[in-house]
Amino acid sequence: MIIIASQRGGAAKLAAHLLNDRDNDHVELFEVSGFLSDTLDGALQEARAQSMGTRCDQYLFSVSLNPPETEKVDISVFEQAISRIEERMHLQDQPRVIVFHEKEGRRHAHCVWSRIDTTEMKAVNLPFYKNRLMEISREIHLEQGWKLPAGLIERGQSNPLNFTRAQWEHAKRLDDDPRLIKAALKECWMVSDSKKAFESALEQRGYTLAKGDRRGIVAVDWRGEVYSLSKWLDVKTRALKERLGDPAQLPTVTDTIAKTDKRLVERIQSFTAEIRQTSRARLEPLMEQKSRMKTRHRDERQNLADTQKQRWQQESADRQAKLNKGLRGLWDRLTGQHSRTKNQNEREAWKALVRDKEQQESLIQRQLEERQALQRNITHVRHEQNQEIEHLKTMIFSALPPEMKARLQEQFGQRQARQNAPSQRQNQDFDLSM
Repeated sequence: MIIIASQRGGAAKLAAHLLNDRDNDHVELFEVSGFLSDTLDGALQEARAQSMGTRCDQYLFSVSLNPPETEKVDISVFEQAISRIEERMHLQDQPRVIVFHEKEGRRHAHCVWSRIDTTEMKAVNLPFYKNRLMEISREIHLEQGWKLPAGLIERGQSNPLNFTRAQWEHAKRLDDDPRLIKAALKECWMVSDSKKAFESALEQRGYTLAKGDRRGIVAVDWRGEVYSLSKWLDVKTRALKERLGDPAQLPTVTDTIAKTDKRLVERIQSFTAEIRQTSRARLEPLMEQKSRMKTRHRDERQNLADTQKQRWQQESADRQAKLNKGLRGLWDRLTGQHSRTKNQNEREAWKALVRDKEQQESLIQRQLEERQALQRNITHVRHEQNQEIEHLKTMIFSALPPEMKARLQEQFGQRQARQNAPSQRQNQDFDLSM
C-alpha cells in the first residue's frame, strides 16, 4: 500500500480533516490508545498540550495508508503495517489514534502518533522517514503479491530503452507544402478587389492581415506563422499598398497572434464544455444513486451497532445472573464454582465480541463491494470524458509548433488564475505537453 506521512502541528485542523464525513462515505474512529481522552480531538489536543513543554512545533506524525484500488484488504493488513511503522520509526510507546475512511468504494487508514516523549519531554526523532516508509510499502506489496507501482520499483531499474516515443520526441509541426500555401494566398488576392474582400478571403482560409516589422504587409496563419505578401504573392509593395492601404492601419503581428490564440483557446474551451455537460448528464443518476447508497449504508451500520449493543447488554446481564450472591455466592467461592462460572462468562464474552466484530466486518465488506461496483460505473464515465478531451487535444494541437503550444499554455494559466473555478482540474485537462 502507498504510505504517505508528514510531521505536523495543527491538532484541531487535523482532527476536523480526519472526522470529515462530508467528503467520505464513512468515517470510523478505530482506536485511541495512550491518551487520557477517548475522542480524536481530545487526544490530539493532549499531544498539543504536551508539546508546549518542549520546543517542538511539529508534535504529530500523521500517516495515511492507501491500498491498491483493485485489492480487498483486511483490517489486519493495516494493523500489521502500522505496527511495522511503529517499530521502524521507534514509536512503539507513543500514543496513537487510528481512523478508517471509506470513499468511492475504497477503504484507507490514517494513523497519527504523538511525537512527544513525556518521560524526557522531547520529540521522537524521525530521520529519513520517507525512505523508511517507502521500504515498508515495497515490502507489503511484495508480501501481498500486489503489483509494484513505478515509484516503488528499485532505483536503477528504469531503462531509457523502455521510454515511449512521446517521451523521446517533441511534437513536430505540421509540414505544409509551400506550393499549396502560395496558391491559397494568390487565390485570395486574385478574387479580391479591395482590402475588405481580401481580408474576408484570407479569413476563410485561416489567415489574418497584419503589419509586419520589416516586410510591410503580411499574413498570419492560425498557428502564428508569418508570410510576407510581397514575397508569397510576387507582388510589389506599391501594388499592395494601393489595394490594402497604409500598413500602419493594420494590427501588429504580435496583436494578431494574441487575438488568434484567444479565439483558439475559447474554441477549445467551448468544445470541452460540451464534453463536460454531456458527462455531467450521464453522471447525475449515478451520483444520486451514490447519495442514496451512502445513506442506506450508514443506516445499516447504525442498525447493526444498535442491535449488537442491545444484545451485548442482555448477554452481559445473563452472564452476571449466573454469579450467585449472598450465602450461595459465598458457598460458590468456597467450592470454586464462582471462579469456574466467571471463567466461563469470560470465554462467552470473548466469543460474543469476536462474533460482533465478524458481523461488522462482513457488513463492511459487502457494502464496499456494492460501492465499488457503482464506482466502476462512475469511473467509466469520467474515463470516457477524459479520453474525449485527450482526443480533442491531440486532434487540435498536433498541428501546432512548440512555441505556440507554450503560448497557449500560458494563456490557459492566466485565464484560470482570474477565475474562481476548480482550476486544478482544468489545468490537467488543458496541459498541452504531449
